[in-house]
Amino acid sequence: MEQLTIDRPFQLENGAVLPEVTIAYRTYGELDEDGQNVIWVFHALTANAAVEEWWPGLFGPGRLLDPDRYFIVCANMLGSCYGSTNARSINPRTGKPYGKGFPLVTIRDMVAAQQRLQAHLGVKKVQLGIGGSMGGQQLLEWAITDEQLFENICILASNAHHSPWGIAFNEAQRMAIEADPTLYGDTPDAGAAGLAAARAVAMLSYRNYRTYQGTQSEDTHDKYDDFLASSYQQYQGKKLVDRFDVLSYLSLSRAMDSHNVGRGRGGVAKALQRISAKALVVGIHSDVLFPVEEQALLATHIPRAQLELIDSTYGHDGFLIEFAEIERLAKPFLQGAITLYEESKYRLREQRQNGFGFRPVEALPGTERF
Repeated sequence: MEQLTIDRPFQLENGAVLPEVTIAYRTYGELDEDGQNVIWVFHALTANAAVEEWWPGLFGPGRLLDPDRYFIVCANMLGSCYGSTNARSINPRTGKPYGKGFPLVTIRDMVAAQQRLQAHLGVKKVQLGIGGSMGGQQLLEWAITDEQLFENICILASNAHHSPWGIAFNEAQRMAIEADPTLYGDTPDAGAAGLAAARAVAMLSYRNYRTYQGTQSEDTHDKYDDFLASSYQQYQGKKLVDRFDVLSYLSLSRAMDSHNVGRGRGGVAKALQRISAKALVVGIHSDVLFPVEEQALLATHIPRAQLELIDSTYGHDGFLIEFAEIERLAKPFLQGAITLYEESKYRLREQRQNGFGFRPVEALPGTERF
């Protein structure tokens, strides 16, 4: 893991100022002489800059993210606990951690920080920008902010602005965290119970009814307690507590809520029309958090967009799991074998006529139960 420290004031979108900013990042492969053989990966809410850890099926020789062919960059988003400036960082003005005084960081602020990293690395052109969920939100912002940087972008299970539904889920999670009286305590486990509860709430939006039906159903009708679904929620909560910081979770969920590409740009449609890159927009039929209507809106207004929908038992989390489907769509897209603009618009009309609805999906065999 490498770090870039910007040792001068960094003004945030809301007017607040961070005295300095550190961005943690990883690079893979070699940057060519003209600085253009680049794939820039954008991670989602609780991931990090180590792409091979959370997208292993897409990373490696011969894969979409091939470090033998491309210079691959992934930066840890501002506010995250994996090396970039966050609420636990020391405020140079006070010599103490920011704590609850850490300012609101927006998606645009995250992009502004990554643009500093772009300049530092000498990246002149990005052949492919790719990101899902919150990562896709960052990619959209950057593709609008710098219209000439990206040749191609791949947006997975993301949106142009965060929905009332998504904001409500995030607020419910923050309410769970803030109900934990230990949240701002000095002990190592401060806020742990609240974070675990928040993660349990989040899992209901990341997966769906069919996921739980297929993976957490009981093989007996005689139980009245100790259900598989209960232990699964407890397990997911503990797993996040063991690897993530509760204050970063608060910061990043608020940043996600701030996402709206139309803010100050005359609305979403006008903002998306500024994107000059070729765009592959991928939705997941069973996604209840970022439903396919949101990807359809992106494909409708981005001038050179191609919409594809995939099936997955895993709902929103399919963008982290369905490696084969993502590579099947994204690899030829990157290599230039995308459909013609007119044909892609026909496909969009066809998808719209089909209602972008759920398709029946069988539960995958061997899915973990907890």
